[in-house]
Formats: sequence, structure tokens, C-alpha cells
Amino acid sequence: MHINKVKAVVTGGASGLGEATARALIAGGGKVTILDRDAKGADVATQIGADFVQTDVTDETSAQAAITAAAKAMGGINVAINCAGIATGEKTLGREGPHSLAGFQRTIDINLVGSFNIARLAAEVIAREEPSKGCGRGVIINTASIAAFDGQKGQAAYAASKAGIAGMVLPMARDLARDGIRVMAIAPGIFLTPMLMGLPEEVRATLARDVTCPQRLGDPAEFAALARFICESEYLNGEVIRIDGALRMQ
Repeated sequence: MHINKVKAVVTGGASGLGEATARALIAGGGKVTILDRDAKGADVATQIGADFVQTDVTDETSAQAAITAAAKAMGGINVAINCAGIATGEKTLGREGPHSLAGFQRTIDINLVGSFNIARLAAEVIAREEPSKGCGRGVIINTASIAAFDGQKGQAAYAASKAGIAGMVLPMARDLARDGIRVMAIAPGIFLTPMLMGLPEEVRATLARDVTCPQRLGDPAEFAALARFICESEYLNGEVIRIDGALRMQ
């Protein structure tokens, strides 16, 4: 798929990995609709020439309305990129008692259920696109994490949500093959998102030292470049790609 043919919805596009991805697609000549709960997404959309729909990815009605509005604004959808998510930390059994069930459910709802919700609704619209060749109607890209494979203490909820993302890539790709829709996932390591930018410099430096090479934190633009590459590379399907500088969490 040529990048200037892209008509993408990007969840979590108001900041971080989602914003970088939206910017990269627009810079390549594609069309983008940002879906985000944060109204800041409207400002980002205005800056880069995208559309914006305030969206709760966990809510079926909200997500359906957003996909419908995005398809109308762009004349269809052929790419869906899920970057919306939260990072939580809580031990299964801590000093104050067991892990909050509400906290676990919220993490799963936003990271996993929200991604599936957008993916399934977008797939229905992508399936209406005119095919080019092979799996030529479009692609869905979900965001996993290296925590899906190397989860640390306090990451039971987060790692489970991201492992779910990784686990549904292949069956979803197989489900959507007849519709000409590819499904991929990106598993980023430690990236300089707004959450990490709020940490002291010495803490960020400590995190960077654990990365094998290059010994630094990831730039959201690098995640965005990989997302763009996946859009353009038709033979990539049913796989999770780690982008982490060979980091393996202790």
C-alpha cells in the first residue's frame, strides 16, 4: 500500500506513540482520523491536518460512532492503528492486600478489549475497500509491549493485556484473510512517551542503561516509522514485531 493511499484511524493519537504515528502518516501524504478520549487530540489534528473524534475505545456506541465518522470524513478506512492504552503497576499481593480487581479489569478493558473493539469495527469498513492484490484491502496494527513476554513485578495486569494483544494477532489475521485484511502487532520497549518524560533525568538514564544497543530510550518517531513500514509491506501479516534495542527485561 502506498502511504499516500492510507486512510487511517489512530487511537491514542493525542500523544505519545499514537501522535507520532499520526504525524508520520500525514507527512507521507495519507489521511488520518485521531480517536482519543483526550480533547487535546483536536489540537494535534488541527496542527497536522488530520480529523479528530473524541472516543472511548471501551464503549461500543462511542467506538462505532467514531469509526462511522472517520469513514465518512476520509472516504473509507484501510488502516486501523491501536495505540490507546494505559500502563499500571500493582503487585498480585501487596502490603495493603491483593491486587485491585477493578484495576485489573480497567487495564484489560482499555488495552485489550478497546483494541479489539476498534479492530473489529474497523475491519467491517476496511472489508468494503476495493482490493488491489493479495491482502490488498488494508491492515490493522495493534500495540503490544515487550511486557507481554518479559513482564516485571507489578505488571500482572499490564502484561496480561499486552499478551492478549500478541495472542490475537494470528487468529485475527486468519479470520480476516478472506477479506484481504492483514493484522500485525508492534511490541515496543521503553519509549520516550509523555509518561516517561515526566520522570527525572537520572531515572531515564538508568532505564536506558538496560537497553543493549543503542543504549537509549526509544523515540516515538521510530515506532511510527515501523507502523508506516508495516502499512507499505504487504507480506507482513500475523506477526508481532519487537522494537526494543534488544532489551530483555529483568
